[in-house]
Amino acid sequence: MGNAACVFVGCIDQASVGIIEKWGRFEKLAQPGLNFFNPCAGQYLAGVLSTRIQSLEVKIETKTKDNVFVQIISSIQYRVIKQSADDAFYELQNPREQIQAYVFDVVRAQVPRMTLDQLFEQKDEVAKIVLEELEKVMGEYGYSIEHILMVDIIPDPSVRRAMNEINAAQRLQLASVYKGEADKILQVKKAEAEAEAKYLGGVGVARQRQAITDGLRENILNFSHKVEGASAKEVMDLIMITQYFDTIKDLGSTSKNTTVFIPHGPGHIRDIGDQIRNGLMEAKAGTSG
Repeated sequence: MGNAACVFVGCIDQASVGIIEKWGRFEKLAQPGLNFFNPCAGQYLAGVLSTRIQSLEVKIETKTKDNVFVQIISSIQYRVIKQSADDAFYELQNPREQIQAYVFDVVRAQVPRMTLDQLFEQKDEVAKIVLEELEKVMGEYGYSIEHILMVDIIPDPSVRRAMNEINAAQRLQLASVYKGEADKILQVKKAEAEAEAKYLGGVGVARQRQAITDGLRENILNFSHKVEGASAKEVMDLIMITQYFDTIKDLGSTSKNTTVFIPHGPGHIRDIGDQIRNGLMEAKAGTSG
């Protein structure tokens, strides 16, 4: 409040308005600054009201359409209308309680029509409805409602836990889908790489065998030309013997090898050569047939 005394002069602070009475009845408003009173004529300063914006926090507990209990925290910003300060001074003894009562009434009339999700999505609409109702009522009492903010909507703790669990489950499900897609791509790429490796390995083996065949044919021709009287069969036997001993040598020199028992001797070498020639001839006969 301000300076309220029966004096000849009085000072009203900035952003305030004074109420001047005469013989107990309202006479006029005193504006900020120096004001003169005539106590002998029954004038005196009955009170001072601030015209600054004031804030009131209101907590409302109510239930939504889907039977979820929530606590809504709203912030009401209001001020005294300077031109109607006499109404604000005389009509309401406790304006904060009056504002709170109207907020309770409007919110509890609107929220039960909404589900919890709708309440979160349309909280600004609820604030707008409360603002419109309060402006109609409080304007008659000399108060202006500047803003209404729905600061927070707090569901029951058990509902919050359930909502968090649903959200976590949905995120885990989405992560599993992404992981499955990644594993699928990895398997496909791995299979493609293995197929490509096998293809290239087959090409390499085919080229290697082609090179061996070409080399053997060239060696047989050169040997037959340079050594008179040597038949192709004899040259082939000699090459197979050479390859046989090279194979024995490789088996002996290779590390981490297992024991291999093979028949060994000149007669066995001839048998191996005959088996190779017979196999080649049978393959050729089958191809020509």
